Amino acid sequence: MDEITKTVTGSKGRYALQTAQGEAEMTFSILSPRTIIVDHTAVPKELEGQGLGGRLAENLVADARANGFKIVPLCPFVNAWRRRHPDAADVFQV
Repeated sequence: MDEITKTVTGSKGRYALQTAQGEAEMTFSILSPRTIIVDHTAVPKELEGQGLGGRLAENLVADARANGFKIVPLCPFVNAWRRRHPDAADVFQV
């Protein structure tokens, strides 16, 4: 299974999922030590429908729980994913 990496530079960050066919990513801004704003999710056209965005969202939720931060879902994909997964409501700030 492909690994998701997280990189942070200053107040910006991204989760990336590299596959043999390309890379999916989710970008965020750090509002405070306890709040991040997810602003964009991108999955290449040829990789759509394979669950990569969902895997990034699941990783985001796990990271929020492990590190004690809340997620502001400005990204339309993440906001839609949040509505479909009420079990993740504890980490979203809407």
